[in-house]
Amino acid sequence: MKRIAVFASGEGSNFEAIAAACERGAIAAEVALVVCDRPGARVMERAAARGIACFAFAPKEYASKADYEREIVARLDAAGVDLVCLAGYMRILSEVLLGAYGGRIVNIHPSLLPAFKGAHAIEEAVAYGVKVYGVTIHWVDATLDGGRIIAQRAFAYDGDDVHEVERRVHEVEHELYVETIDKLVKA
Repeated sequence: MKRIAVFASGEGSNFEAIAAACERGAIAAEVALVVCDRPGARVMERAAARGIACFAFAPKEYASKADYEREIVARLDAAGVDLVCLAGYMRILSEVLLGAYGGRIVNIHPSLLPAFKGAHAIEEAVAYGVKVYGVTIHWVDATLDGGRIIAQRAFAYDGDDVHEVERRVHEVEHELYVETIDKLVKA
């Protein structure tokens, strides 16, 4: 069975969707490890409740980004991880992780890339007045939200309520990420 690691920095709703899908067989894999850069983030509680190992670290406790990424790689290797799924992980990966797991790291982004890259995609899209929102899953490379697109799903919304867009984006994310991860682990 394939083994996945989920990287998250916050609440962990995408982690929860992935873990639940693995448990019910909708993803032909198991979550072997959660990596979190914010000790105390809710995703850690969610992982613990499911009995899933969690590596939480504070980047400032390491001398360099390369140092904490080497620690992450060692933990991924020890857990036998086949695929890394970024799910609200708010750090840009460097050559250490990309060198070790390049071609095996995917990210979910709350816009239809290449539009609205970065951490404030939803707010920027609403401010711009778009009428079609969506979610993109892409391979991770050294560019910000620039890796090759794997899947996208759009929905229409003709309003300006950021919270409503966020709610609808999460619904789409949870469904599309599960479908896409399952396809990737079966490939």
